[in-house]
Amino acid sequence: MAQQYDGLSHCKLALIFAVITDLLGAISLLTGVFAELEIKGQDFGDLLVYTGALLVLMSLAGWVIWYSGNLEGLRSHKELEGAIDGAVDRIARNLSRRIRLHRTRSSPL
Repeated sequence: MAQQYDGLSHCKLALIFAVITDLLGAISLLTGVFAELEIKGQDFGDLLVYTGALLVLMSLAGWVIWYSGNLEGLRSHKELEGAIDGAVDRIARNLSRRIRLHRTRSSPL
């Protein structure tokens, strides 16, 4: 009997990670762009812009993990094992047979 999941119940940790890093990245990026951050003549705006961009990039991993964890209807590897192995074996046999036939036809004896 399959469990029913409602809403965002799969991969909550990945979702939380993605949302928090998106927020921190956006705040850092916008602060670096619009605020004048000079301490003793050093401008720290670029640091915040680059940090924000990296945080937003890291959040992409969280979104991908969350999305792929919420996909339903996928078969497990064990269920696919027999079908995939049989198909790969058939392809390998057909390819091997074609190569063998091509060699015997093209080689002059």
